[in-house]
Amino acid sequence: MRFTSTTSLDGVTERLFTLGDIPGVLWTPDDAAGPRPLILMGHGGGRHKQAPDIVAHARRFAAEGGFAVVAVDAPHHGERPKGEEFGRVLAGLRAGMVAGGDNGGPLAAMHEFLSEQSVPEWRAVLDAVQDLDFVGAGPVGYWGMSMGCGLGVPFVAAEPRVRAAVLGLLGVHGLAEAAARITVPVRFLLQWDDDLVPREQGLALFDALATAGKTLHANPGKHGEVPAFETDSSLRFLMRHLG
Repeated sequence: MRFTSTTSLDGVTERLFTLGDIPGVLWTPDDAAGPRPLILMGHGGGRHKQAPDIVAHARRFAAEGGFAVVAVDAPHHGERPKGEEFGRVLAGLRAGMVAGGDNGGPLAAMHEFLSEQSVPEWRAVLDAVQDLDFVGAGPVGYWGMSMGCGLGVPFVAAEPRVRAAVLGLLGVHGLAEAAARITVPVRFLLQWDDDLVPREQGLALFDALATAGKTLHANPGKHGEVPAFETDSSLRFLMRHLG
């Protein structure tokens, strides 16, 4: 892991880094010393590690919860090169969206394609961040909406170090098998009037999660209109389960 810049603002230190060809960012409280809980944050489709919602959540979780928070550019996103195969999968997704109807299948194809690379990458990032003396091998949580959920479900299912997750804004297509292996507590967010993910598909993904410690938070509004108070709720949830 190589740090490329370090800045501090309002009590939170932000460090940009690269791990091999993976660009990422790590937020910690300015006075971070010794082990602490760590949250991995997955960004939405077409976005990147420093998208406004990622930065806002990360800074809040670090400042108010004392967490270390890390985000990386997903494969073929942000600063990473976009390969030919990704272009073909993306074209199929866009064609399906233009045609109308349920785009769950094309979304699932995209997330399956990306997760083959993103799951081992998240594990490598987790190893590297936990080796830092101001983070350490404390409890781990995951937060991811939309594509962050699509890549997060298979990661949480595969990674035993993750002890709690905040997921949502996605349907069950392609994720039922992985969701059935998730047994850690989950907070699931759903927008009742989601214009990208049919309501029944989101409810089906929640139902597919095997954990008995799951709660569904449904709010009126479209895909990107999650109420601000859900950040408060997610912070309390992660503090409760990660300490």
